[in-house]
Amino acid sequence: MSWNWNNFNNQEREVQMTRKLDVTIGSVNEVYDGAGGILWEMLMGEQIHVGSEAETDLLAEKAGVGEDSHLLDVCSALGGPARYLAKKYGCRVTGLDATRRMDEEARRRTEEAGLSDKIDYRLGNALDMPFQAGTFDMVWGQDAWCYITDKQRLIEECARVLKPGGTLAFTDWLETGPMSDDEWQALNTFMVFPYMETLDGYAALAEAAGLTVIEKEDLSASFAPSIQGYLDMVQNDFRQAIVDNYGQEMYDAVEQGITLWRDASVAGKVGRGRLIAKK
Repeated sequence: MSWNWNNFNNQEREVQMTRKLDVTIGSVNEVYDGAGGILWEMLMGEQIHVGSEAETDLLAEKAGVGEDSHLLDVCSALGGPARYLAKKYGCRVTGLDATRRMDEEARRRTEEAGLSDKIDYRLGNALDMPFQAGTFDMVWGQDAWCYITDKQRLIEECARVLKPGGTLAFTDWLETGPMSDDEWQALNTFMVFPYMETLDGYAALAEAAGLTVIEKEDLSASFAPSIQGYLDMVQNDFRQAIVDNYGQEMYDAVEQGITLWRDASVAGKVGRGRLIAKK
């Protein structure tokens, strides 16, 4: 049977209005205050996104980050991208994250790096940003908005705090193909995602918020190899450390979950994308 991809995108937008896991900001905080945050830093480094510094550079170049930019990093986690951007490009960065441990650790590492004059952090909710309208030249995100419970509200808030002529630039993990309800449940449950958006869905939300989409790119071809790399590290480099610190049951759950994601990415059901838009 042939699959109409446009129909998938249209139908998926409708399904996502009702199909969400019962995930709250507290659920995500629990993960990143504990073993989850430590695990993902082990696998991805302190930037905690696919591709690390190389991907940050590529997004910065596409967004036009420069010395005069004031950038809001939404879901800034440990502040890895913020410090990298401030140091390399000379921009000002404000990090916004809802997880207290991440916020405190980001502040500590930024002070140690001598970058507190360039970067500040706010503990807060991306769905109710504690900033005046038109504050930032750029709003930025890297592989973290999949955790947000209401993508429409998120994009509206991003558009609100952007200055006229400002740039929205982000990457995220995406739903890229049809899957069974059981697969959808298992994939999102392992990652503690309420749901994943599609690339076309994000573009539609940006346009609805008054932004003009400049570029949208499906990065899924490189996603499966990245997930395979994380699985290799879990099985070969960090197996004993995970077992010693968190137990065999935790190790088995991590291995099973990442294997599930690897298989889904190879099958084209999940992936990753980049979007650039202007206000």
